Amino acid sequence: MKPLTVQDLLSRDEYERRRNDLRRRVIELKENRRIAVGDLVTLVFENRDTILFQVQEMIRAEHIVAAERIREEVETYNEQIPGPGELSATLFIEITESTNVKQILDRFQGIDQGHTVALQLGNEKVYGTFEQGRAKEDKISAVHYVRFCLPGSAQRQLEKLDVPMDIAILHSGYEAHTAVPDKMRMALLQDLD
Repeated sequence: MKPLTVQDLLSRDEYERRRNDLRRRVIELKENRRIAVGDLVTLVFENRDTILFQVQEMIRAEHIVAAERIREEVETYNEQIPGPGELSATLFIEITESTNVKQILDRFQGIDQGHTVALQLGNEKVYGTFEQGRAKEDKISAVHYVRFCLPGSAQRQLEKLDVPMDIAILHSGYEAHTAVPDKMRMALLQDLD
C-alpha cells in the first residue's frame, strides 16, 4: 500500500468543510474492519484511508500548523499502513470501568512478546508482530499496533471463503478467538493488492 505524503492531506479549511462526510465514510469503512476477540480486545484493520483520516484528525485536534510537525505526523502514521503482503491492525484493550484499568491491563503484560495474536487460515497460522515501545516492565498501553506478514500460501487461503478464518489471542492472561466474517475477509483482501 502506498505511504501517505503531505500532499495527500486536505488543507485545514477544506478538511473542516468535508469532515462530517469523511468521518461518516471512515465509520462505514471500519464496519468491515473492526472485530471483537472475546470481551476485552478489539482489532481494527487499518488501510491507507483509515490512516489518512487519523492523521487529519490528529492535526485538527492538536492544532498542528507547522510544516515540519505535519510531516512528522505523516511519517509516524505511515508506520501503520500495511506493506506488500501484510495486514496491519490496531489492537485495543477495551476497559469500560476506570476503577479496573490497572488490574485489567496487568493481565495483558507481555502480550507484545512472542506468539500471542494470530490469524488462523485453515491449517495455517500467521502470528502478529507488535510495534515495540508500548509496554514497560510495570506498565502496558491499552492500544497496540500489530502487523501480520502473510506468506503467499496464507494469502491464497484468505481468498478461499470456504476455508475458515479465525483471529486468536493466545496469552496467559487472556485467551479468546473469533471467526472472521466474509465481508471482513473481502476488505482485508483489498489490503493485500
